[in-house]
Amino acid sequence: MKTPFKQAIQEKDEIVLLTTTIDVTKSQLEVALGNGDYDAVYFDGQHSPISDDKIVSFCAITEELGIETQMRIPHTYNAHLVGRYCDFGLSSVMVPEVVEEATVDEAIEYFYYGTLGRRSWGGGARAGMGRFETRPTRLEYAEWWNNYCVLVIQFESVEAVANAKKLADRPGIDYVAFGPNDLTFSLERHANFPLKTAEECFKNVAEQLDPVGIKRCYAIATKPEDRDDLRELGISVFWEAAQY
Repeated sequence: MKTPFKQAIQEKDEIVLLTTTIDVTKSQLEVALGNGDYDAVYFDGQHSPISDDKIVSFCAITEELGIETQMRIPHTYNAHLVGRYCDFGLSSVMVPEVVEEATVDEAIEYFYYGTLGRRSWGGGARAGMGRFETRPTRLEYAEWWNNYCVLVIQFESVEAVANAKKLADRPGIDYVAFGPNDLTFSLERHANFPLKTAEECFKNVAEQLDPVGIKRCYAIATKPEDRDDLRELGISVFWEAAQY
C-alpha cells in the first residue's frame, strides 16, 4: 500500500507529484502513473478552469487509483474556502501568493478540524470516507483527516522570502512551494531587495527553514535528469508532467 502523502513528506528525502489536468481520464491517469513512483497527483485551479463537479469527478478517479490529490486554489483570498474544496475529495491544497500571516492563519483554520482548526463538518465526497469499514464518527474522521491531509503555502514574492520562517514554521503547514516566475516579477519590482535572483531566494529560504525541517517545492514540472541544480538549492519536492 502506498505511503500516505503526509507521511512521505515527513520520511522521504524527495517527493514527486505528477502534474496533470482536471479533464484527464482514468485510463490516461493510469498510464501516466505507471511511468514513475509518484507521491500524489496535482492539478491547477489557479490558472486553469475548474468546476465543483469536475473536482469531485477527478478525486473519485484518484481515490479509486489509490493516489492522493492536490489542487492549487484559485486565489490567495480564497484561503477561507480550503475546507469547501476538500469536501469535494481533495486531500491536499496549495494556497498561492502567500504574503501575510493572516492568510496562513485562515488557511489552517479552515483546513483542519477540531482543536487544530474550524473546518465545517460535511461533504459526502471527502477523501478517505471509503477507507473505513463502517461510516466513521465525526471525531474518528476528524482525527484521521488532521493526521492525513497536506497543506502547502506558495512563496512568490520578496515579502514571503524575507518572512519565510514566520509564515511557514507553524503547526499545520506541511511544506512550502516556490513560484519562480512570479517571484522573479517581484524581484524586478523591488530593485533594492538584497537578493537578486530566484536562486538566491531559494538559498535564503533554505537557511530559514532547514533548521525547522520544512521542505520546499519547485512548482514547475521538471524531468528527473534536470533536478540536480535544484537539489543544490535545497529543493526536495518536485513536479513531473504526466505522459499519457
